[in-house]
Amino acid sequence: MSKEAIKARQKKRRILVEKYSKKRAYSKNIVDHINLQKLPKNASPVRLHNICNITGRTKGYIRKFGISRLEFRRLASQGLIPGVRKASW
Repeated sequence: MSKEAIKARQKKRRILVEKYSKKRAYSKNIVDHINLQKLPKNASPVRLHNICNITGRTKGYIRKFGISRLEFRRLASQGLIPGVRKASW
């Protein structure tokens, strides 16, 4: 389990990326590096990580479901993910 602070930090980054996305796109079109450098570091979409919504795990992340492979397996075995079933028994 990851710490709540890591999840909160990631949430802050996501908000900043959305907030500055228009300014970033405008500055990139003009090739204005000075204005790009003035933006906060965390406003860059490169700094975002894929994190499991349940556990906060960063590795083994499945984009389609937004969770890690371990949580996916657990939830799929319990039948809690619609449209997903085991391939073999």
